Formats: sequence, C-alpha cells, structure tokens
Amino acid sequence: MKKKWLLPIFASFMFFTGMGVHEAKAATIADITNTAKAYIGVPYQYGGTDIKTGVDCSAYTQIVFSKLGISLERTSTAQYQQGTSIAKDQLKTGDLVFFNTSGSGISHVGIYIGDSNFISATTSSGVKIDKINDPYYWGSRYVGAKRIANFTEGEVKDAEIDFSVYASRGEVALKLAKQLNLDTSNTNSSFPDITPASKYAGAAEALKKIGVFTGDENGKFNPGSPMTRGQLSKVLVEAFHLKQQGAALQFVDVPSTHWAYNYVSILASNKITVGKGDNTFGVNDNVTLVHLDAFIQRVAQ
Repeated sequence: MKKKWLLPIFASFMFFTGMGVHEAKAATIADITNTAKAYIGVPYQYGGTDIKTGVDCSAYTQIVFSKLGISLERTSTAQYQQGTSIAKDQLKTGDLVFFNTSGSGISHVGIYIGDSNFISATTSSGVKIDKINDPYYWGSRYVGAKRIANFTEGEVKDAEIDFSVYASRGEVALKLAKQLNLDTSNTNSSFPDITPASKYAGAAEALKKIGVFTGDENGKFNPGSPMTRGQLSKVLVEAFHLKQQGAALQFVDVPSTHWAYNYVSILASNKITVGKGDNTFGVNDNVTLVHLDAFIQRVAQ
C-alpha cells in the first residue's frame, strides 16, 4: 500500500458562497495561515490569476480561500460585499481586510493573519506580509474588514498533500537536473524505490552521481514525498557549489545550532532568499512549486 504524505492544509471542503459568515468547521487557523503563506513571493500581475505567472490582490485572496473550499468573488470591491463587517479591534485570523490605495474606494484586499499582520499581493513586492497599522502606508488607507468564515482553533487536520502547489522530491530532481544540464540517460537507478521506467530515474541518478542526493537511511529516494525549505537549502548549496558571500539575513526559526543554519545563511548571503516576510525562513515548511522555481531562477542568474 502506497504511503500517503500528509500536510496540515485541508483542501476538500464543500464550496460556499453568499453574504453571511460560513462555519468552516473543518478549517483551522493554521489552515488559513499556512495556505496564505505558501504563496509568499508570488509576483504581482494586474488582472493575473495564475500563481505561476502572477496574481493581483483579489485573485490571491480568491485562490487562498478556494483551497479551503470557500468561494470569493473576483474583485476586491465585490469581495467587500461578502461576509459580515468586523471592527478593527475585533479582527481574527482569516478576516479579509480592505484598503483604499487609489483614492476612489476599495482597491486592495488582504488576509489578516494575527498580531496586526496581514498578507496580500502587493504591486511592489508580490505576495508579502505587512503591518495593518503601518504609519507610512497601510494605516491611513485602511477601510474595513469582512469575516467570510469562522476558522477554528482546533488541531490541524491531516490531508493529502497538494502536489499542484507543493514540490515533490522527484519534481525537485527533474528541475535541478534540467537547470544543471546533467546527463540523465542512465535510468538504471541505484535507488531501490525508483524503477528504470520512472520519469525521475535519470535525474535522480545524475544528481546522486554528483553528490546532491544520497537517499534516506534505507537508501531510498522517496520521489513522491515533499521537501522542506531547509532540505532544499542544502540541496541548492551543494548542487550549485554556493559559498558564503559576506553577512546574511538572520531568521528566528533558524538559530546557529540548527542543522540547516549554514545552508540557509549561504542562500541568504547570495540573495537567493529573503525569508517569508516575518523574520522567518520557514525551515520546516514544505517547498511550493512557486518557491522552487524562484530559488532556481535566482541561483541561475
């Protein structure tokens, strides 16, 4: 029986729409937060609706909520007509927050994620985290908030990982082998869990040959499992022979005692990562396809 990999994001809800507040009983605060943060770094594109090429603010919120089975309207103005109005001092994680950035009414929407922070697709930096009371910009442009759903504080529920969003180890191997222009003709894999017929065979074997992948304690490659951002930092540093380039950003979730500290520091010093916008790197977060492509593109520049 094939082992299923689990992720704390529940993505098989019924779809809801309408004016009231929905009881998203199966969705937790962690679900909405993790889903929203998974797209940090996705570029902004006016009118864009594709996370691979770019999204605008309302497309971003629509995509995040759709992953949790909740349907939002397409524009920020239309989304402002949904849900129930919430006072600023009553905000909860998952509430939509709206701003007037154009001088002519609702023009920007984001998702409140607690501690006065919200996440949104910005024209300047793509999807990122900002302070809702930022005195230099957002604070004076805040209009109001709407509660679309009530997210619980219960335990995170397990769900099958969505590989249309997250990168498998096999996918990482394919992309790296292509970027490095490796010879992938040898499909007689030495990994016991990869057959010659597997689409990952040549890439996995080529990367093993140059010392990037060595397998787990049983020698397996595990092509269908996810990869954390910490693990990817090690893979990228070794695959591209990266070296420390002076001082680097420090992340609160990667202390100097962490096994991935040197690898993350090297990535940051080479301007390949700036973290997740909240002083964390997300070292234990699974790598999204968007972030994988962004990392590889930055390394290759």
